[in-house]
Amino acid sequence: MQSLCPTVAVPGFALGLLLLACAPAAAKDQPSFDCRAASAEAEQIVCADAALMALDQRLARRYAAALAIVEKLDSGSKEALATLRATQRGWISGRNDCWKAQDKPACVKQEYLRREGDLVARYMLEKPTTIASFACEGNPANEVTVYFFDTQQPSVRLEYGDAIDTGALALSASGARYDASFGRLLWINGNEATFVWEEGKDMTCRLTK
Repeated sequence: MQSLCPTVAVPGFALGLLLLACAPAAAKDQPSFDCRAASAEAEQIVCADAALMALDQRLARRYAAALAIVEKLDSGSKEALATLRATQRGWISGRNDCWKAQDKPACVKQEYLRREGDLVARYMLEKPTTIASFACEGNPANEVTVYFFDTQQPSVRLEYGDAIDTGALALSASGARYDASFGRLLWINGNEATFVWEEGKDMTCRLTK
């Protein structure tokens, strides 16, 4: 059957959206993996829940879009592709650890939503809703740039110096707190934010644009 999807080159987030629309659909009532071969309890939980199966299919499309973007933007860099595949395997391992959780289905769902936000923010699979910059410790050169994404669990891309990380919206008593990797976080209250890049080293930052 002839594909209805164009074969023209498209930039950045547009490529991600195109791949999401054009990726082959999984069976309507099946996740991206074969439920008959599901051995991990987390996989069995997915196979028993229509909403989780749909979420698994969506994440599979996100992952395929990220792979395609890495191949396009990094000229098929073996290192970049290997890193993406390794992080996906690590995510699967983390999802499967939900057998330890008190509420296992909730844990599985949370793992999917956080991974989706990470893929969208890290590989710019969607256009950010907002981009903001914060100057930290009163030094305009000590700046963190934040890209906000309207994923099901809101997510951010943090650019600090030459490094990039992603974070997911977490519960907080006030403001908007985004938890990233290795204890990193951004906690926004109005025009000010607490930013932690190195664990234990809190910085006070102010919105500049």
